[in-house]
Formats: sequence, structure tokens, C-alpha cells
Amino acid sequence: EVIPALESVLERGASVFVLPSDPATVRDEVVAYLRDLGAVTHAWQGMDTADLQAAVHRALGWAPTHTCETGAHLSVAAGEREGGTIRAGLEATAAGIARLQGLRLRYPVFSWDQLPVQEALHHRYLVGVRTWQTFCERTQLSLHGWHVVVVGFGLEGEGIAEAARAFGGVVSVADHDPARRLEAAYAGWRTGSLDSLAHEADLIVTATGRSHVLTTELMSTLRSGCFLLNAGGERDEIDVDALTDRREVIPFVEQCRIGDRQIYLFAGGATADLAAGHGESLNAFDLTQGIMVAGIGLIVSPELDWPPGVHGLPDHVWRDLASRAAQRGVPAGG
Repeated sequence: EVIPALESVLERGASVFVLPSDPATVRDEVVAYLRDLGAVTHAWQGMDTADLQAAVHRALGWAPTHTCETGAHLSVAAGEREGGTIRAGLEATAAGIARLQGLRLRYPVFSWDQLPVQEALHHRYLVGVRTWQTFCERTQLSLHGWHVVVVGFGLEGEGIAEAARAFGGVVSVADHDPARRLEAAYAGWRTGSLDSLAHEADLIVTATGRSHVLTTELMSTLRSGCFLLNAGGERDEIDVDALTDRREVIPFVEQCRIGDRQIYLFAGGATADLAAGHGESLNAFDLTQGIMVAGIGLIVSPELDWPPGVHGLPDHVWRDLASRAAQRGVPAGG
């Protein structure tokens, strides 16, 4: 889904280095295609943590002038080095922006995670639909009669809960923030703490953007046969290192043990719709892709004069795209 954006950048004469933010989402055929177009790549399916760190170091050694990231791994590493060549960057995720908070950035980074069109379309609706489409397609199971616990009631969690109910699930919502639990209760959801809901779940899905939301202690209380699924922005929302005897029973579904419990892990604990599916629907991703390309146009502009630090993407960069999409009545960029 990112190929058209990168084709556009390469066709305009840019030099491009491609590395993954989450190795579980890498498509080797896409990497090969981009390499054939002239991009420098350091990505392959099955990379481990050391491989990802090596990719980040190699990318910084390549001396980039601009970055376009999901997760801010490159910017965080750049901030730990003296000097550097980066002049400006883009960041697409809340998790990435959280990593940048408190860093002494030497260049501006523009966040487009909280744009109204991203929050109202991608976060609120599309993630939930694609998550459950992917799960049901890969497992050949439906959610009918299942007790689904959604962890996190931000915009993505809200959409995931609604889509789970539409797919037949009996849904409860857990959130560590009492204000969000109250919001979920006002919306008609059964709510509670994760500790109080987890033991009765047939499937737990995380949508928090935080690491190790599902801890060893919590997973040891789950009923046998429970499925674990990550739909959030962090690849380690599930503490998969606590799971033993992992064995793939069908593609993207592993049977695991924790203590005397047998549970099932979907997509290795990586972001489900990206690791096991095809990501966003193409027509919906058009707008996202258009905003990304427009954002790249902003950061490479010779007239760019913003102070170092994190900034929201300016309205003039994306509003014209949103207006054209609204006129067409569908979320498609131009």
C-alpha cells in the first residue's frame, strides 16, 4: 500500500533508504520491487531485534537529510548521536511521538497521527474493520458467541469494539483510565479493569500503544483456549517472551503455553492487520498516502523554517486533500 507513495518520491529524483518499523510486517516482494526501482533497503521478513537495530544504524550512516517514520526509531537513535544530517522529519504514530517527548531534537518533526482525517477515518473506523477481517480470514473462525475483551478505549479501541460486535462478538472494554472506562460505559459497553475481565475472555485484543499491556502475571490467569491479538501501535503490547512451547498450527496462529494454560497467539503478537493481512483497503489508504506525500513535500521545501521539536502537520498541507475526498464522498486522495 505504500508503493505508490515511494514510487512518486523516487520518480522525482530522491534517494530513498527503506527500513522497517516492525519486522513482522515486512513483505519481501515489496522490498525487492523498491530495490529494483533504485531504493536502498535493509529489510526482510523474519528480522530480529538485532537486525532492526543494525538497519537503524546503517540508515543513519547513509546520512539521510529527511525522515518519514512510523515509530520514530530512527529519530530516537539520531537524538542519541552528536551532530547528524537530518533536517526535518515526519512521524505517523502516537507511539512514535511519545518516544520523541523529552528528547532534544535538533530538527522539526511533524506529527500527522492526530489530524482529524486520520483520527476520524483511520483510527476510528478502518483499523477495527481490517483487524477483524484479517483475523476471521486467517483463522476461518467467526466471533459469534465469543467474549471479546478490548484493551484500550481510544479512537482505535472504540472502532475495534464496534467492529467486533458487528462480527458477532460479545464485547467488554478495559482501560486503565477511569475517564475512558466511563466513556465506554456511557456508550453502552460492559467495562471493567483488565484483571477483572481477562479470566472470562475468549479473545483479548490490545489497542493501547503501550508495551507489555498483557503481562506474564495476567496471561497466567487466562482460560485455556483464549486468543491473544495485538491491534495497537506497539509491536510488543503482548509480552510474548512469557509464552513457551510455541507451535504454529495454521499460518499466523501459534499454540502456546503459559503455566498450565494453553492459549493461542495471532500474528506473533505483531500488529494483526499488517503482519497477517494486507493493511488498509486501497481506496481508504489513498487519503493517508496523499497526506504522507504532501508532508514530504513540506519537509523538503527550501522555505521550511520551523524550530526543532515536535509540531502538528500544518492545516494547509492536508486540508485540500480532505476537501477533494469529501467532494467525492469516499476516502480517496487525488
